[in-house]
Amino acid sequence: MTVAYWIVAGLLAVLYLYSGGLKVLRSPDQLRPMMAWVDAMPLRFVRTIGVLEVLGALGLILPPLTGIAPALALAAAIGLVLIQVGAISLHLSRGETRVIPLNVVLLVLAGVAIWLATVWL
Repeated sequence: MTVAYWIVAGLLAVLYLYSGGLKVLRSPDQLRPMMAWVDAMPLRFVRTIGVLEVLGALGLILPPLTGIAPALALAAAIGLVLIQVGAISLHLSRGETRVIPLNVVLLVLAGVAIWLATVWL
């Protein structure tokens, strides 16, 4: 179960570090080609989502890796599920159905991470 957690957590961490890092560091003009929804949200909100994604990725990896408060991995996975629920809602409201499968995959992976993170409880 531990190996499965590290595989899922590692995959999620890479994806969320990349996605969150883009949202934090890039301008709206640079984000627009990849994320059309950035025009519908205040930049502060986009940056907040990016910070939460980066923190979620770090929360999946660092606590179990260091052994310091490893139960935080569970909280990070729950947070990433909530981010994906919000993302799916946003995309549905904007009629962007072609991007929803990726959100569903990330939602399922984060849900699996919740289940696997219970190894540290």
